[in-house]
Amino acid sequence: MKKRYIIEFGTGADLHGGNQTKAAIRAIQDATSRSCLCGLEEVLQGDPLQMHVHAKIGCTDPDSIDKEAVLSAIPVGTGEIEVVPGGLCVPGLSVPEFGQGDTIQIVIAALTVWAEVDSRASDD
Repeated sequence: MKKRYIIEFGTGADLHGGNQTKAAIRAIQDATSRSCLCGLEEVLQGDPLQMHVHAKIGCTDPDSIDKEAVLSAIPVGTGEIEVVPGGLCVPGLSVPEFGQGDTIQIVIAALTVWAEVDSRASDD
C-alpha cells in the first residue's frame, strides 16, 4: 500500500531568457534542499530508492517543459511529473551573456513523496 509522507513546495526562476525547464529544475532543487525525510529511512528499511515522488509543476507554458530534464532533478526514487498552467512571467533585462531574451519566468513545484509500505506494519 502506498502512503503519502510529505508535500514540499519550491520555486525557481530563470532571470534571463525565460527558460521554463531551467526554472522548473530550480524549483525541484529548491523543494528538495529544504526536505530531510529521515523518517522514511525506517519505513523504507534504509532504501530511499523505494520512494516515489510526484512533481506537479506550475508554469506559464506547460508545453515548453522538458519533462525528462525536470524529472532528472529528483535526487532519489522514482518520479512522475504533471505540468499545469501557473507560474509567473514578467519583463526583465536583456543580457545576452546570460541568456536569450528579457523575460523572467517563475515556476512553482509541489513535490509529493510516497512510500510503499507493508499494510500489516502500519496496523501496529
